[in-house]
Amino acid sequence: MKEIIVVTVAYAAPEIETLVRVELPARAVLADAVAASGILDRHELDPRLLGYAIFGQRATASTPLADGDRVELTRPLVADPKDARRRRAAEATPPQPRAQANARKRG
Repeated sequence: MKEIIVVTVAYAAPEIETLVRVELPARAVLADAVAASGILDRHELDPRLLGYAIFGQRATASTPLADGDRVELTRPLVADPKDARRRRAAEATPPQPRAQANARKRG
C-alpha cells in the first residue's frame, strides 16, 4: 500500500476556479485534504456553509480518501431546482393548439 496519496481539491464559484493538488498520508480523510489545500483561507470560505463531494458523489469531512480522488467543495443552492422549474412553467406561454394529426379525411 502507498504511504502517500495525491488528491485534487476543487472549488468553483462565479469568476473563481481553483484546483489544488495535495499529497497526504495514505489514511487521510476529506477534511485533511481541504485543510492542506488552503482553499478555505484563500477564498475566505466558511466551512459551515460548504458541502463536500468526491467525483460528484456526496461525502463528509470524515470520508476516507484514495489516491487520485477529486475532492469538490460545493456551495449551497441559491434556489430550489423544483421551485425554479415550477416558476418557469407557470410563466411560460401556453402552447398553441395543433391541428389533429389523425383528422378524418373528407371524401
